[in-house]
Amino acid sequence: MAIDLPRHGFGGAPIGNLYDEVAEEQARATVDAAWESGVRLYDTAPHYGLGLSERRLGAALAGRSGYLLSTKVGRLLRPKASGDGRDDDVFDVAGDLERVWDFSPAGVRASLDDSLVRLGLPAVDIALIHDPDDHVDQAITEAAPALAELRAEGRVRAIGVGMNQWEAPLRFVQETDIDVVMLAGRYTLLDQSGLPLLDACAERGVQVLAAGVFNSGILATHEPSGTYNYAPAPPELLDRATRIARVCERHDVTLPHAAMAFPLRHPAIATIVLGARTPEEVRRNAELWSRPVPEELWADLEGEGLLVRTR
Repeated sequence: MAIDLPRHGFGGAPIGNLYDEVAEEQARATVDAAWESGVRLYDTAPHYGLGLSERRLGAALAGRSGYLLSTKVGRLLRPKASGDGRDDDVFDVAGDLERVWDFSPAGVRASLDDSLVRLGLPAVDIALIHDPDDHVDQAITEAAPALAELRAEGRVRAIGVGMNQWEAPLRFVQETDIDVVMLAGRYTLLDQSGLPLLDACAERGVQVLAAGVFNSGILATHEPSGTYNYAPAPPELLDRATRIARVCERHDVTLPHAAMAFPLRHPAIATIVLGARTPEEVRRNAELWSRPVPEELWADLEGEGLLVRTR
């Protein structure tokens, strides 16, 4: 099913206390800032803060209309036998629940039912199979058909898969009837490895949500630093990102500005999804994406061998 996707979306992992706690008031203000900036697609998942992101997004969007909401299936949240301590994943939340992988038809339906309760909604617009890296065959033969049934029942409008790699999503595009792919980090200024997937999506009419456009941090500031794929950035990538930044300067463009603009040049990519944990981050991103990027920048980057392909 074709779905009209906006150019920019809000990623809900940070307000699920990704790495560090986000106060309730700050999380609400961050979603409000996204709304005021014109964002009309909101992405979340049970994984994000053991349901905290879904609950916060549902509450912040209550009473509003004209937006799209995306959540995910594949991890059921179940009470932990010993509920003491904190979450043992990357979210700063209480560890009273555990994630249980389940890509069976019953698991897919249970996951969506639980998400709808947390969101306070009767249906969602997009449901994505979340990170089935170690369960690809089952996700293709069981989870995808289960989502297709839910789509036929009107409980979701569009279905797809969301992953940090491109090879398995390519199988979904080729072997199932999905509408959407969320691709994180594999079509960015530093990593264009996902091109085969994007080209297949363009050919088959599958729309792509590009997440992780900053590659977890290295492209988030004009002077590259921090992490790449959630680990310390290696020196050779820091050097390459710095070279890209120097080319950007010649066109009065910052590195994060170019990082947001680049993925949207591919015809398969409909939306970039940007996570944020503060209203200031949302407003800064919105100010950047509102500015055009000179076409000459991409030609210069390609000419200097810093991009594989700009279209």
